[in-house]
Amino acid sequence: MQTNRKQLKNARMWKYFMEAAVETIEESGIEKVTIRKIADRAGFTSSTAYNYFKDLSHLKFFAAMRFTKSYTEELPYYLDKGENTIEKWLCAWACFCKHSFEQPKIYEVLFMDNVGGSAQDLLDHYYSMFEEDLIGLPEDVRSIVMEHSFLKRSVLFIQQAVEEGLLKEEKIEVVSDMTLMIWKGIMSTFINERRSLTKEEAVSLTLSYVKQTLSHAVPEEEKKRINWDIEL
Repeated sequence: MQTNRKQLKNARMWKYFMEAAVETIEESGIEKVTIRKIADRAGFTSSTAYNYFKDLSHLKFFAAMRFTKSYTEELPYYLDKGENTIEKWLCAWACFCKHSFEQPKIYEVLFMDNVGGSAQDLLDHYYSMFEEDLIGLPEDVRSIVMEHSFLKRSVLFIQQAVEEGLLKEEKIEVVSDMTLMIWKGIMSTFINERRSLTKEEAVSLTLSYVKQTLSHAVPEEEKKRINWDIEL
């Protein structure tokens, strides 16, 4: 009984700090978040916050996850546009690009920053605390959002394309890795303003390169089975 009370208290405190972190991000941006700002807003000391979060990178990761709900909710509608695995994967990329370039700093924290440990462990812990975020998600979408590694996500997702005859087994990991690096490169360029790109241009450029990468991987005789102009 005492253990249960302690667990409930820890969960309650964890969520207090999470709510404070989300409010701080909405007010100042995730790049200006500090443990002190979050603790002050939550009504506790910084030392208390460190009892529940290893460091600021962990708290930022958890808080950033609260801003991805619109992506996970919209993803099933994008997937429904595709008739085969390649088309569905292109649509999934379109959804991810739309949301990630709308909130670049959030997605940078989730997929590019050093979080001081296992990002998968952090993701698992987040969904153990916010299980309601998974309610109503189709099983294929749930398996995507609960896998942090974007490379593994892609490999798992497009494996079906091999059975459909649209990709060779040996192409899966290469295509998955190349498309991830394309997104990371363009996202870094966009965030650091190394090129003059609007959000829409960044999305369009990423999807164009993803399509080209896929096109080179699909056997020539199978390309006609894919609607490359599918509405993304």
